[in-house]
Amino acid sequence: MSQEKLAREIIERVGGEKNVQSLVHCATRLRFVLKDDSKADKAGLERTEGVIAVKENGGQFQVVVGNKVPEVYQAIGQISNILDDSSSKEKSSKKVKGLGGIIDVISSIFAPLLGVMAGAGILKGLLLIANNVGWLEKTDTTYIILYAAADSLFYFLPLLLAVTTARKFQGNAFVALTIAGALIYPTIIQLKTDGTPTDFFGIPVVLMSYASTVIPIILAVIVMSKLEKFFNKLLHESLKNFITPLFLLVIMVPLTLLVFGPFGVYVGNGIASAMVAAFGFSPLLAGAVMGASWQLLVIFGVHWGLVPVFINNIAVHGQDGVKPAATASVFAQTGAAFGVMLKTKNKKLKTLAGSSTLTALFGITEPAIYGVTLPLKRPFIAGVIGGAVGGAIIGQAGTQAFASGAPGLLTLPIFYGPGGQGFPGLIIGIVASFIVSAVLTYIMGFKDPVDDEETKAESVPSAGAAATHSKDTSSKSSAQATTTSDQAVLSPIEGKIVDLAEVPDPAFASGAMGKGIAIEPSTGRVVAPFDGTVTVAFKKKHALAVVSDSGAEILVHVGVDTVKLDGEHFISYIEEGDRVKAGDLLLEFDIEQIKAAGYHTVTPIIVTNSADYNDVIPQATGQVSNKDMLLKIVGTEASKA
Repeated sequence: MSQEKLAREIIERVGGEKNVQSLVHCATRLRFVLKDDSKADKAGLERTEGVIAVKENGGQFQVVVGNKVPEVYQAIGQISNILDDSSSKEKSSKKVKGLGGIIDVISSIFAPLLGVMAGAGILKGLLLIANNVGWLEKTDTTYIILYAAADSLFYFLPLLLAVTTARKFQGNAFVALTIAGALIYPTIIQLKTDGTPTDFFGIPVVLMSYASTVIPIILAVIVMSKLEKFFNKLLHESLKNFITPLFLLVIMVPLTLLVFGPFGVYVGNGIASAMVAAFGFSPLLAGAVMGASWQLLVIFGVHWGLVPVFINNIAVHGQDGVKPAATASVFAQTGAAFGVMLKTKNKKLKTLAGSSTLTALFGITEPAIYGVTLPLKRPFIAGVIGGAVGGAIIGQAGTQAFASGAPGLLTLPIFYGPGGQGFPGLIIGIVASFIVSAVLTYIMGFKDPVDDEETKAESVPSAGAAATHSKDTSSKSSAQATTTSDQAVLSPIEGKIVDLAEVPDPAFASGAMGKGIAIEPSTGRVVAPFDGTVTVAFKKKHALAVVSDSGAEILVHVGVDTVKLDGEHFISYIEEGDRVKAGDLLLEFDIEQIKAAGYHTVTPIIVTNSADYNDVIPQATGQVSNKDMLLKIVGTEASKA
């Protein structure tokens, strides 16, 4: 599926463009805030090709699409106005409160920066290694230029956060940038450096270092956005475009330096100190808890609450001892996916597990978690155990992170500090987490899809199944007939002809089930395609098979994956062994209800014993009615033993 097609499908299934309040993306997820979650078709999205999983966490409707998320996000921007910040959007009636609201704010603010933050973090880590092993000195101009490229994002982080926070709270991004710029303006920095007593109209100002800080500018821009709306309502249209920014700058810059700045720095330092104290009390236990729980936090979206802590620790202490243990959790789920790949006998699952293992090695674990380990349950548990083991080792080793970046193979340099202290422990920890998880997955096992043949056979019945269920021995003897004759097949359904290759199910589209055609039904009725005998009448009513008096076997399968409806929205009028005449009513189904449940209604009509005939030739195009000529089955004179 092309990215544009996938983008259109996603927009449609989240309730349309008008139902989207905002959209951001992270490494693998599109994070929607919807006006009305009930309008979204979650089940349909989960079945959409290209969508790995759909999660509702932290007030967000999250669509996991994997590594191609930037392309899909860009495609959404090209075909809709969802990403147009200047467009006037109707306010959402939904208010996200409590922890969910906090997580929504944090993720929306930090998600747009993850890519460049990871790239800058990797470069910074490589420079640390180059300096520690003596390849580059800090006084070398080469080092200075590259370090400026790596560190500028972190030094000017308040500026970047001002933009993303303003977007989140629909404030003026340029005013927000100006406020952030004031915090790191050279003269203000010089006042702090010199220790010059500072006041604002006699009110003492406690100057802080705001480079690389997180909380002060976020608080300032949130308040700025509220004041901006107030002034815009208060002032005349001809004045507000320049008077509102004037008021905001005059009020917010001093207020930030007086209140939000010191408060934010103190809060950030307090949180950082608490986390450091936890690891200082028992690094082994704290590391085990972080290693075991990190991917659980990711699933529920609450890991965003720790991102500012990691960044603040590095800003305050120059290093962070909390994040390294989370790396064990990433490699543990990678090992669990690898264990699934080794053990499964299902080719599709083996391929999925293999590709997921590769992407997880580089820090993108969503495909492995949502596509492999979590659905199989036991592998995910094995990953949690492996993460605890690896996290304990890393915590005890005292490993530190010296820059930001998503844990993965490419970002390992960010954990290499002066003298490489703690780095060997990190390597041992991630290797242990990978091996423990892979081995436990292999030993504990899981319900391999290859063992589900009965369910598979019921949902996609074959010619063999039809023959097995036949109760009419006159239509098939133990010794097959020596010849097959031509057979006309009348349309069992009214609707639009669809090429079999376009059916969204490989078993039918590939022709593996036999030759035939498909119909997108316009009425919910299935009638007999010829005189014959019902050989299969499925208990879940979604499909049936009829054999003609001359031996042609026809399968009618209403919709795709409709076996999962467990008979709901279907009414069957037949039993196995019933004699039927062409045009007799066999089955009724509710088209709208099936679609509302998220299922395709396109109906394959298959000659399951196509191999017994010379050819199966479609006889209709466009719209077709009941009892219109649909297929011609061409017989053969070839003898059969």
